[in-house]
Amino acid sequence: MSEATGTGSTELPEQLLSLRGSIDNIDAALIHLLAERFKCTQAVGRLKAHQGLPPSDLSREEQQIARLRSLAEDAGLDPVFAEKFLAFIIAEVIRHHEDIASERPERAEHA
Repeated sequence: MSEATGTGSTELPEQLLSLRGSIDNIDAALIHLLAERFKCTQAVGRLKAHQGLPPSDLSREEQQIARLRSLAEDAGLDPVFAEKFLAFIIAEVIRHHEDIASERPERAEHA
């Protein structure tokens, strides 16, 4: 099996390899963007815990879903997919916020 193609001895067209390279770069950027997003949401979780606010904010979530569905439509991305993707992220954020809220207050401030 050829290392360059993963499909056997036939070489893939340069355009396909180039597109795959672009996809790899975009995937890496997505991971870095998600990491930055989670740094921000962790800070939000610590602030919420310090203020005694609940881990989730349904009003904010609804606003974000509507905003991202609109952005997805404008970008030619399936808004249903965008909503599912955001729901997955929101669920993870809420889980983090619940974990932070359950920590002792002095630990939550330094997390």
